[in-house]
Amino acid sequence: MILLDQERIKEIIPHREPFLLIDEVIALEPGKKCIARTYLKEDNFWVPGHFPGHPVTPGVLMIEMLAQTGAVCIGSLPENAGKVALFAKIDKGKFRRQVLPGEVLTLEMEIIRLKAQVGVGRGHAHVDGETAVTAELTFAFQK
Repeated sequence: MILLDQERIKEIIPHREPFLLIDEVIALEPGKKCIARTYLKEDNFWVPGHFPGHPVTPGVLMIEMLAQTGAVCIGSLPENAGKVALFAKIDKGKFRRQVLPGEVLTLEMEIIRLKAQVGVGRGHAHVDGETAVTAELTFAFQK
């Protein structure tokens, strides 16, 4: 079940096309956990160049997809409305499988620490239950 579509996601985070990389949110506990989906398509902007004849989703973009999922999670708290969360650190990033056009990437972010202007989220993304990427992301709110 879709909880938030892209229009509702845009009410929480500032990202816009072509860099709004999550399509829908299917579960949300504000400030605690968020699960989103991205439908990878043949016409995604990176497909022609990464890599010609064998397109794969760039790892850095999967990290960004996790970050946007985390931004929805913390941005959905009333006290964080309108704030922009920026990367402060990426830790323990591991890429376990290629993610191809036509696949659906499910992104899960759990906020494990949130104090004042800084927080940490633990992320996991998978295709049909098979892990694609994991990472811990530290963010700081823009002043």
